[in-house]
Amino acid sequence: MRPLSIILPCKNEAISLARLLPDLFQLAPEAEIIIINDGSTDNTLDICKKYNITTITHPYPMGNGAAIKSGTRAATGDVLVFMDADGQHRPEEIQSLLDKLDEGYDMVVGARSRKGQAGIGRLVANTIYNKLASWMTGHKVEDLTSGFRAVRADKFREFLHLLPNGFSYPTTSTMAFFRAGYAVAYLPIEVLKREGKSHINIWKDGVRFLLIIFKVGTLYSPLKLFIPISLLHGAIGLSYYAYTFITVGRFTNMSAMLLSSAVIIFLIGLISEQITALLYQDKNRK
Repeated sequence: MRPLSIILPCKNEAISLARLLPDLFQLAPEAEIIIINDGSTDNTLDICKKYNITTITHPYPMGNGAAIKSGTRAATGDVLVFMDADGQHRPEEIQSLLDKLDEGYDMVVGARSRKGQAGIGRLVANTIYNKLASWMTGHKVEDLTSGFRAVRADKFREFLHLLPNGFSYPTTSTMAFFRAGYAVAYLPIEVLKREGKSHINIWKDGVRFLLIIFKVGTLYSPLKLFIPISLLHGAIGLSYYAYTFITVGRFTNMSAMLLSSAVIIFLIGLISEQITALLYQDKNRK
């Protein structure tokens, strides 16, 4: 059996944790279970002591991403399974993720169905994120924000420095794996109703998700972002030039600015693409 580490970031999830841990011990008795107590104020620590498992405690809430980093650094398994401690993920589905990973994949993500989304707002937002991420990476992204996944530890650690301390580590790691050319698969999962209140703010964290998508996208494929923006400026500049030529018979400063911006944005994207290529070239030589 492969060395396996199960990592659970936890913040005030004592109620669901008390039910989850016995199931994990029963279904994965050989696995290393790591709880990252991210500044919880409930009796999370007491539950962890009861089951005598590896516990990493943050002195104050540092964020979901920071918890994932702490757990990954402490893990000794060749394969890492990440799952939420809020009772939404079913431990019996871990084996399905591992079986899929054995087919030659580097990451297997549990993809939630429409019923598994927390409300219509989250469903619409996640659909938009999935479409945007699919375009940026060039691969179909079925569930960008799912926190239930199995990964090969050595590959995941390559991108540890990219993960944000807050939300969303699933977004960053998924896009990073795709852009790095690692094999990613999705597996349909059933999601249970969570215990307690979600720590995600759909508006504040939604903006962060979008920024992360663009950040990782520009890191691995800058022209995917810069070319459309350049073309948009160019199209507006030409259209405005045509309008002013017909109405007043001259080429205006606004048209010149828009067309110049289009060229500059394209050149910045081209330079960024070359820098990215050089970074990967240096990495492949190591």
